[in-house]
Order: sequence, then C-alpha cells, then structure tokens
Amino acid sequence: MIVTRRNLLGSAAIGAGLITSPAVLRAQAPKVLRISHQFPGGTLESGDARDRICRRFGLELEKRTGGSLTVQVYPGSSLVKTLAQFSAVRKGAVDLSLVPLSYAGGELPEANIALMPALVTNYDQAARWRTAPVGERLAKTLNDKGVMIVTWVWQSGAVASRVHPILVPSDVKGVKIRGGGREMDLVFQASGAIVSTMPSSEMYIGMQTGALEAAVSASTSLISFRLDELTKNLTAGRGRSFWFILEPLIISKATFEALTPEQQRAVQEIGQELEAFSFAAAKADDEEITKIYAARGAKIHELTADHIQTWREAARDTAWKDFAGKNASCAELLRLAEQVQ
Repeated sequence: MIVTRRNLLGSAAIGAGLITSPAVLRAQAPKVLRISHQFPGGTLESGDARDRICRRFGLELEKRTGGSLTVQVYPGSSLVKTLAQFSAVRKGAVDLSLVPLSYAGGELPEANIALMPALVTNYDQAARWRTAPVGERLAKTLNDKGVMIVTWVWQSGAVASRVHPILVPSDVKGVKIRGGGREMDLVFQASGAIVSTMPSSEMYIGMQTGALEAAVSASTSLISFRLDELTKNLTAGRGRSFWFILEPLIISKATFEALTPEQQRAVQEIGQELEAFSFAAAKADDEEITKIYAARGAKIHELTADHIQTWREAARDTAWKDFAGKNASCAELLRLAEQVQ
C-alpha cells in the first residue's frame, strides 16, 4: 500500500474519532422521544398503570430499535401543564403523551366521544372500538389534526363521595361533583349537581377543602391521587360503569413521520401489544380500589344493569344530543359508536 497524505489524514481522523460510520453515529446519538403525562410517576413494576404503560413502551422501543430510539417519561405534568398536553403533541412540541382524550374537546369537539356517559359501559365493548368503524373514524379525525393513537387505553370509572353514595343521576342533586368531561358535566347539571371542571390531578385538594363532595374518575386515578383518605362511599366501576374513558398513548404525527420505516413499525407494533397490558391493569385497579377504600372505612357500592340504563336515558337526552348537534362529524361518530355493543 502506498502511503499518501490523504491516507495519513484519514487514519488520523479515524483514530481521533472525527470520522464515524453511520451505525456508530446512531449508537452514540440515539433520538430521544419525550412522553408527557399528568399522572404520578413510578417504575416499570409499580405505581400508576398509565405511567407503567409509558415506561414499558420506552423500554421495548429502545430494545427493538437497537438503541436508535430512547424514551424519557415526564410524569405529574412536569414537562407540560395538564390541559396543554394534547395541544403540545398536536403541534409537535412534545413527542408523545398519555392523556384523557376528552381534555382535548375544547379544540377538537370530536374528542369528547372519549368520555360520553353510558355510551361505553364495559371493557369488552371498549376493546372493540379500535377495529370498529367508530375507532377508524376517530383515529382519522385525530390524524388529520396531527395526532396518532399508539395504544388504545380504556379505563372504567368509579365515584368517590364524601356524602351519600352516587348510583343514579338523581343522587347528584345538590352535590358538588367533578365529572371529568364536558358531556358528563351536562348530565350532572341536568340532574341538579353543582359541577366542577378541575382535572383529576386536583381532585384531592378539592375534596380536602370542600370544593368537591364527590368525584368521578378512573379507578387508577382514584387510587393514585389517594382519595381513599377522604371518601365515605365508593361506587365501584368493576364489571360495568356509566363512566368509561379513552386515555390513549398518542404520538405527534410530525414526530412519527420523521422516524425511519423500521422505527415507525416498532412504534405501531409495541403500541398495539401494550393494549392487553392496559386492559389487564385497568381491571386489576377496579378490584384493588375496593380493597383500598374498604380498608379506610368507605362503604362499597356496585352498579347494576338498571343503574346503567338510568344513566343511559339521562345521557341520551342531554350529552348525546348536545354532542351530535356540534357538527356532522360528531353526529357520525356517535352513530357509529352506538353500533358497538
């Protein structure tokens, strides 16, 4: 081999680390995706199930992409304020979020279908949404706004009350209550309740100060935010509930489209695989909440099919009617949702 000035400069550059292969560059500088959510942080094995979903997603994504993608999870609204997370993802300011989709109803009316009282009443029905026409239409609506669903996360709701048990709409008359979404609030208002619009992360202080007398939220949230310390009556959400919420793991469309085809495939595959874990974790929390609250002295109450039907009738004349009247897209979403039983 003839040694030239170019050879010598090239060898020196490699030795000094100035010239690196693309594979090495990827290993040295992985792309970091940031996930924001409002729930308490934990670990892979303990803590709020929604935080665990985010951490499992990150761990598996790093494995399957050979380290070219890594994930940082920001719990407790530490990266973005609670009600700004959907907008941040839509604009590409945050890569991913696990967020109650109904929080986006102010900028996207169709998102309120995610917490429509007595529309979804059990997990089997919820599980059918992703592949049903209603799920496909909702996913397209979000996609058109710059947001893609990675994992469909559904949670059943329970009612924590400092006063009497809440089993039917008439039970909320005169009660200061948090419903978690505009459509739920419409049903409560029509039933004579005093409605609060605070996010779930503020329920504890609301109950503690007397601003709230009752709160409806996912079982997981009622555990994570420690409302058992303040509750006299719990209406459990196991088996059935008039309150089911879609809290998906979402990704910015801009972020997704900037990934390689292999990375995109990994995101989609992992997201779908996590669905089974999300359902199992939600059901486990529906059982766990009854044990935690009973241990604190709260009385546990169960919803019957007749209770659910009463909520459905109240919702059909208020929340459902209002939602369908927003625009043609909302009306079509509701029509398709009613087909999933």
